[in-house]
Amino acid sequence: MAERLEDPADPRAADYAHIGDPAWLRDRGLFVAEGRLVVERLIAARRFTVRSILLTSSAFDAMAGPLAAVLCPVYLVSRQVMETVTGFDFHRGCLALAGREPTVSLPPVKSQRRLLGMEGVGNPDNVGGLFRVAEAFGAEAVLLDPASGDPLYRKAIRTSMGAVLRLPYFRLGSWPADLGRMRDDGFKVVALTPRHFATPLDEYSRSIRQGDRLILIVGAEGPGLSEPVAARGCADPYPVG
Repeated sequence: MAERLEDPADPRAADYAHIGDPAWLRDRGLFVAEGRLVVERLIAARRFTVRSILLTSSAFDAMAGPLAAVLCPVYLVSRQVMETVTGFDFHRGCLALAGREPTVSLPPVKSQRRLLGMEGVGNPDNVGGLFRVAEAFGAEAVLLDPASGDPLYRKAIRTSMGAVLRLPYFRLGSWPADLGRMRDDGFKVVALTPRHFATPLDEYSRSIRQGDRLILIVGAEGPGLSEPVAARGCADPYPVG
C-alpha cells in the first residue's frame, strides 16, 4: 500500500533531497535509480535492498505489477512535490533509493569466461554504455580499475538502462597487478587499443579457441589504455585494435 506524501518537508522524503549529491549517497551506502524502466529492473534483479520508492500517481498506475512485489515503503507524491523535494523535474515520475553492496576487490571468477575491464573510464555515460555493451554481448562481469567512474552514479545507471543492476562488477584495488593474477588463473587478458603495433581484431579472433577465458580491457576517453596495460605484460599475446 502506497503512502501519500503532500508536504515536501515530510521527513519520510528527506533522503530524496540529496539525490543530486553522489558523495552524500555513497557515504550512506545508497544509490538512486531513476525512471520507471530502471526502477522496474532494480526490483526484478533482487540484487540490491530497495529502501524506498517515490513516485507520481501515473507512474504508480503504470508499475502496479512490479510494485506488488516490493516490501519497502512506497511514497505517492504529486509532480510538484517531487520536483520541490529533489530539485529536478523527472519526466517519468519515479525514483528509488537502494543500498549498495559491499565492495569486493578481487572477483570470484572461477566459473566465468567473458569479462569486460575498464581502465580510467570516468564519464558516467560511457560507464553506463559499456555496461550495456557488456550485457548485450554476454559478459558475465565487469572489472573496474581504481580510476574508473562509479557504476551506481545516477546517470551511469540511467544510461545503462539498468544493466549495472544486473551485471556483477568488481573494482580491482591493485591495477594492473590483479589482471596479472587473473591471467595466471587462466584468463587471456586482451588490451583493446588503436595503436600502430596492435594486432587486428579479425586476425586475433582466429586464435581464440572454444573454452578460452577472456578479459577485454578498454581504456579512458582520449588517452586510452596506460602503457603498463597496453604495452607490457597484460596483453595476450599483443594488444588488439
